[in-house]
Amino acid sequence: MDANRWDPRRGLTASRGKRDSMYEGDDLGPKAYPVRANDGEATSAHKRLMAVYPGSFDPVTRGHLDIATRAAHLVDTLIVAVYAVPHKTLTFTTAERVELWRDAIREASLTNVEVESYEGLTTEYARSVGAQAIVRGLRAVSDFEVEFQQALMYRNLAPEIETLMIVTSLNHLFLSSSLLKEVARLGGDLNGLVTSSVASALRAKFPG
Repeated sequence: MDANRWDPRRGLTASRGKRDSMYEGDDLGPKAYPVRANDGEATSAHKRLMAVYPGSFDPVTRGHLDIATRAAHLVDTLIVAVYAVPHKTLTFTTAERVELWRDAIREASLTNVEVESYEGLTTEYARSVGAQAIVRGLRAVSDFEVEFQQALMYRNLAPEIETLMIVTSLNHLFLSSSLLKEVARLGGDLNGLVTSSVASALRAKFPG
């Protein structure tokens, strides 16, 4: 019988009694697989991922905090970006909205979340801080239409920045800042809808 045989692992003719060092180890030891020169670089140099979560947040709700918490688990650093001059009537000043967010973050112990205010284009702000993604929250189908259009504009203005859409939790589906202010104005119970700091701030704005 021929001393040679077909080795299906190599697709070559291998001699009987001679082991394939690629699989058996031989003189190269048990880990004789070829290693690319840049394999170590890929594992040792972790590129930090930063995202921006923009909005007017007038004021921050438990729904907003839920989106921020979940986004913070996906990135190394999340910046809550409070838009200073939105085209709508505001109840809280920019400084108040920023401070309410910081209180909420401290309460939730989100150590990798920061809060800043900004003006101008969201994409330009994201670029200025080195963010690779913009986070948006979705509550309903109607939100998706608006956010989809907004995401396409982000893409047009800053192709290198991705839009990360996070669907709200079911228990926060009905929450909105405008609805909360109406409840506060009419003296309704805000328990579980906002943080204690926001509840106190809303009662101060609507003392009746």
